Amino acid sequence: MIEVKHLSKKYGTNLAVDDLSFTVESGKIYGFLGPNGAGKSTTMNIITGCLAPTSGEVYINGHSIIEEPVEAKSHIGYLPEIPPLYTDMTPREYLTFVAEAKGVRKDKLEDEVALAMKETAITSVADRLIRNLSKGYRQRVGIAMSMLGNPDIIILDEPTVGLDPQQIIEIRDLIKSLGRDRTVILSSHILTEVASVCDNIIVISRGKLVANDTMEAIAESLKSENIMNITVKATADEVKSVLSAIEGISSFTITDEAEESASAVVKYPTDLDLRETVSFAFSDIRRAVLSMTVEEEDLEAIFLKLTEAPVETSEDEDDGLYEEYDEDFHEDDADEDLEDEDDCDYVYDPQDYLADTNAVSAEYVEEDENDGDDEKADDGDDDYKPLFG
Repeated sequence: MIEVKHLSKKYGTNLAVDDLSFTVESGKIYGFLGPNGAGKSTTMNIITGCLAPTSGEVYINGHSIIEEPVEAKSHIGYLPEIPPLYTDMTPREYLTFVAEAKGVRKDKLEDEVALAMKETAITSVADRLIRNLSKGYRQRVGIAMSMLGNPDIIILDEPTVGLDPQQIIEIRDLIKSLGRDRTVILSSHILTEVASVCDNIIVISRGKLVANDTMEAIAESLKSENIMNITVKATADEVKSVLSAIEGISSFTITDEAEESASAVVKYPTDLDLRETVSFAFSDIRRAVLSMTVEEEDLEAIFLKLTEAPVETSEDEDDGLYEEYDEDFHEDDADEDLEDEDDCDYVYDPQDYLADTNAVSAEYVEEDENDGDDEKADDGDDDYKPLFG
């Protein structure tokens, strides 16, 4: 179980996570949702111990991620959005390396690696270089990596991003299988994926928790009234007469009238279920109900309602993240600002960077996506020698 208590994280003046508290129960698959910039990745990085919070606590099965990081992390398997793969290794070598790093006992190491590869269906490519695998297989290797050490909590950040439809279906099935005996937290922007896979949904917006429940319970809490669509083998006047006599109906509208049937939209409070009452009422006048459905909001509508942010234009209200539009601003003002740069005490000199021993250089490595046929092998693979054994 995961307990997040009053978690906050600041980047300078930007409050990415704002007094966030929620609980993740064991044995369920959770969907972790929020718009871009809501604080999802920051929260996941704090939960997994990859990032320190500004304030607050996270407990993994009773262990503090701050005070007992080793014990807490031993219960977690984490797959970032971009899997940290060593592409010059084979999946077998990479998983062996990760298992050793996680402290898996040597007498169990080979069996655990084999089991992870079997469950993620990568045994057939176990001895090929990771750089020659398609993105779908790389994601599988990343998921297998998160399973090593037999953690009871697995956290997946956008595991299906960039995959083709067939690969997405396969990864979803894999996630469902993981959820049979583990707790899974799945972050995704594909709402249909979350709806089809997850038991509970956690939604955050602007760093704050806005929902943590089943999709059905959240939808019910957001509904102001029930909406029923009904078609009856009766005239419009008969439909009006019957609906007008039913206690509890707030309003109704005839939407379609044919020779032998009429349709209506009926609205009534959410604490009532009038389906049986309406059906019996038409039965009493010997009129058949041809169809009856109660509208249910999909996850997309729920998500938009929960994350709809108020328009903020005052700097006092939002700590300076938004600024009011200044109608008096002119290009001359911008020129004056540029001229003021001469008054600065420091002028950037490239030599300062070269002299800074703490400067970090960035390497841009061209990645071979190789999204084509997985069965292709490099010409140099015949001479490849494994790093382990």
